[in-house]
Amino acid sequence: MTEGSVNAAEEAALLGLAPVAPPATERYGPHPSQVVDLYGPPDGPLVAVLHGGFWREAYDRAHLSPPAAALAKAHGLRVALVEYRRVGGGGGWPGTFEDVAAALAHLAGLGEVRAVAGHSAGGHLALWAAARGLVAGTVVAVAPVADLARAHELRLSGGAVAGLLGGADRVADRLPETDPMLLPPPEEAGVRTVLLHGTEDADVPVELSRRYAAARGARLVELPGTGHYAAVTPGTAAFGRFAAELTRRA
Repeated sequence: MTEGSVNAAEEAALLGLAPVAPPATERYGPHPSQVVDLYGPPDGPLVAVLHGGFWREAYDRAHLSPPAAALAKAHGLRVALVEYRRVGGGGGWPGTFEDVAAALAHLAGLGEVRAVAGHSAGGHLALWAAARGLVAGTVVAVAPVADLARAHELRLSGGAVAGLLGGADRVADRLPETDPMLLPPPEEAGVRTVLLHGTEDADVPVELSRRYAAARGARLVELPGTGHYAAVTPGTAAFGRFAAELTRRA
């Protein structure tokens, strides 16, 4: 199978799962997207999960509700699935970043956030939050857009980085504040970072995680034969690896 066909099959498998309604939802701001869904026991280790979708309004947290529920049920975690304003819905620079900071601050009021996990664009936001001192424990980034400058050069998803940062003419000025490659390594603040990335990922090439790991000293776990979505799809071997990394660190 080609990278594209691997991704297509994995995407269909994930999006074919029925969304799981959360037992509880909390607001961290007045905007409709400023909410956090909570799964799992109130006394379980608290972990935050940030969804992807190239930061665009068209993609919300619903597609990560099945893995959030699975992590809570099978591993006893208290999973906080974070929504945030996205491009086309009041997000982008700086709203998306402000929301991630506000959501993590809100969650800290519920207890110690043991780990922050993110998938794709959510992986980028998790690495950004760690670099900005907003994470105290561990980051597990799955297929993250870990190198914004390189993602912009590759025009991933039709120029999604430019959309996030307010236009192609603003990218260079805003990368120093938003690109994990240009921010302080999380490890300097004592944050452990692990990246999981499929070698057949056609949406976010594994090259980006390799570049970040080499430059920042993060641990990279490559998933052979895996595309962009399997690691967040319950029932797959890749999801088992993601769950193991998250629970061990939480």
